[in-house]
Amino acid sequence: MVVEGSEPDGEAQVSDDEDPEDLEVFQPTDQWQELRPGQAVPAGSHVRLDLQTGKREAKLQDSPGEEEEGGRQGTVNTESQTFTAQELKKALKHFKEAAVVPTDEEKEALSAQFRPLDELKRDMEVLGMMMETDFQIMSRLLQQFNSSAASLEERVSALRELEYLVHQVDNAQDFITIGGLQLVIGTLNSSEAVLQEHAALVLGSALSSNPVVQVESVEGGALQKLLLLLATEQPLPVKKKALFAMASLLRHFPFAQQRFLKLGGLQVLEALFLSSGGASLRVRAVTLLYDMIVEKELILQHGLDPVPDASHEARLRQYSQVSLLPQLAERGWCGLVPELLASPEHDVREKALRALLAMMPPCRELYRGDRALAGALSLLQEQYQGLAESERGFGDEDDYFGELLGLVESMLGKLR
Repeated sequence: MVVEGSEPDGEAQVSDDEDPEDLEVFQPTDQWQELRPGQAVPAGSHVRLDLQTGKREAKLQDSPGEEEEGGRQGTVNTESQTFTAQELKKALKHFKEAAVVPTDEEKEALSAQFRPLDELKRDMEVLGMMMETDFQIMSRLLQQFNSSAASLEERVSALRELEYLVHQVDNAQDFITIGGLQLVIGTLNSSEAVLQEHAALVLGSALSSNPVVQVESVEGGALQKLLLLLATEQPLPVKKKALFAMASLLRHFPFAQQRFLKLGGLQVLEALFLSSGGASLRVRAVTLLYDMIVEKELILQHGLDPVPDASHEARLRQYSQVSLLPQLAERGWCGLVPELLASPEHDVREKALRALLAMMPPCRELYRGDRALAGALSLLQEQYQGLAESERGFGDEDDYFGELLGLVESMLGKLR
């Protein structure tokens, strides 16, 4: 089998492995000749590869109009020239020497089209000075908030922008440095409900997963002020944000959880649960308690970190001293949480079921004697069996109702 091709018009093909000065230029004729390794092929030559022998052969292109093998027409570039490597290098040298040098007028015209580099550098420096860092923005916003000339709307606007910035861990810690954290904690006592609401939101955002801010907040009296907001008559938005900040302060912070219990936090949440018109607060309160129960269980079972640090033992000891479950049973939470099962919302029922299962150790005997709870669980089991069956019939991979059915059946199994 023979594969044919043509060398493209242009420069001779040169192997990368050979020194161009040592190359031998192949001289084609109208007959096929074997190509030796390293030979350069002139442009316009006809080249083929014999697949049986593996040898390359070349010749001149056929004359115009002459039929090539395979039924293709070939053309010959009779004006093409061949050059040795030395000739090409010499021509390139003369080309460089003959390069056109622009005149002074042409240089000036070209420069007029572009700005000088020094001028561009100066402009970039000015732009850099005009761009505020997050630290500078927070400092400016605090000044705006503290200004005696600032309106209520301007102060609220400053808090909104600060809340966005303190989500970042480093910004939240810088917020402490410039006095922003203590200012926000103090604003929780404001006579303006809208300022209390946004101050609690800023505080909760800064506290989220930020141990440094958590410690500073407890030392700054944030826990007492948040409990006061939750225990006194306040608009619903204020209480929602205060509960959010409370949850951010307590999560993964056993020292704060101990202080919360000592300061009567469970009583405050109980009053919040029993208050009228606060259904969303009831769910949030139960979710917070559930998170604290599960957090402690996971830490005591699996430890804190794969590589314990110097504070590892101290934190484990602090978690062991958080006596949440016994106090929940003592304060009557075993009878409060089942009330959420009457909600028509599946999400609320899910949170209630998870909390009930987490509170099972101190509440089991009470649950077993609660006929209303047993009836509610039986009704939920029947309902979720039908919903789970429909869910599977539609091919829904989420299996949400199947998961809820599993929670109900787990509760029933533990009460037998």
